[in-house]
Amino acid sequence: MVTDRRHAIGHVVAAFVLLAVFFWLGHYVTTHPEPRALAAFALALRGHGTAIAWRFTEMGWGYVLAPLYVALIVLALLRPQWRVPALFALAIALICWGAATEFQHFFARPRRTDWLIRHETAFSYPSSHAAISTGFYFLCGLLALRSRLAAWLRYTLFAALILVTFGIIWSRIELAAHNLTDIIGGVMLALVIISLGAAVLEFAGIGLFARGDAADSEASADGGARTRPGS
Repeated sequence: MVTDRRHAIGHVVAAFVLLAVFFWLGHYVTTHPEPRALAAFALALRGHGTAIAWRFTEMGWGYVLAPLYVALIVLALLRPQWRVPALFALAIALICWGAATEFQHFFARPRRTDWLIRHETAFSYPSSHAAISTGFYFLCGLLALRSRLAAWLRYTLFAALILVTFGIIWSRIELAAHNLTDIIGGVMLALVIISLGAAVLEFAGIGLFARGDAADSEASADGGARTRPGS
């Protein structure tokens, strides 16, 4: 319990540090132009692989996310051991989405004007796609990695979800939908929300995965070894 409390405090401290940087960056980008080096780098990424970039961007829209959220609810209902992780991922994803939208209105940074395919008229900082990809796909990858699935499946899911996360982030620059600072802000916002969510669970003593199942399995395996003939 002491260790959980220390972890929770660490998450809270990290969240407030990230939140301070997030607000500083938001103030900076609304009062200064995009840093020249970052703007040049974003321009160099623009327009290479537009078709696949659009597919990645679609993975951050509601019509793709909504069925995935429903799948998490179904998983929570059918698999008790996944109930907390599934609902945690769903809650964090929705909070990231809503928070990014609200902060876009708060900072009111205009979009880039050299957009490709679709001209998005919402404000720019922070990137909601960056927040959603980090707060949903990246988080689900971490949860899969921490689960008790077979090792090959855990690592495969983690790698695939990290690829989707970075693919979505890249797509927003490739399509000139965001500046790099918008992306950084979206990722930081999601990490703040994930950290605070993890702290709440740890303060409440709620584990993302039940520890008893693994302990029981190990105990059963040890018991079987001890009672095996000739042991």
